[in-house]
Amino acid sequence: MIEIFGTLASRANRVVWVLEELEVPYTFWELDFSKGDHRHPRFLDLNPAGKIPVLRDGSLVLTESAAIANYLGEKYPEKELIPPSGTPLRAKYDQWMFFVLAELEQPLWTMGKHKFAIPAEYRIPAVLPTALWEFAQASELLKKGLEKGPFILGERFSLADIFIAHTLIWAKMFKVPVEDPILNDYLGRMKARPAFANVKDIPRQPFLPT
Repeated sequence: MIEIFGTLASRANRVVWVLEELEVPYTFWELDFSKGDHRHPRFLDLNPAGKIPVLRDGSLVLTESAAIANYLGEKYPEKELIPPSGTPLRAKYDQWMFFVLAELEQPLWTMGKHKFAIPAEYRIPAVLPTALWEFAQASELLKKGLEKGPFILGERFSLADIFIAHTLIWAKMFKVPVEDPILNDYLGRMKARPAFANVKDIPRQPFLPT
């Protein structure tokens, strides 16, 4: 049985969305950060960094949401959510996945770190306008990539779309402008998927007893 450890208000959300698209059974273990679940020895045995999400599938323990998504996509190739290795389409898929992580998401995470995530003495508010500018530049590149089809790979939905959509949702939560009609229409299509709607209602098991 696949197990996911995290909270839905995190990058674990997109891993759960992947699992809902795959329609495979899994257990979601919810961590309560306010109670320090992420620092509990049981969790640190899974990820010494104390970060989420974490996947456990038998003896395999895997961190990093993109690595988890790719593992799941390749574990269930019949679902066709990740192109076959060694194909041009897979190369484009990898390009956009790396783009999301390195270009689209990073300015948002920079904002998050310097607003709330890192200790106050290390926050630098002056970096926030630069991060906004970086996100706007990445958004323009994303818009060009979406001009040729309903999905980032044209007519084919893939796990890269989940990562793009989740990042755009994250931007809106941070009140970062996402105003282009192409991006908003794309996000609307992604949020209309049944698997996306399922995420908020999944069963959750407490990681530690209350």
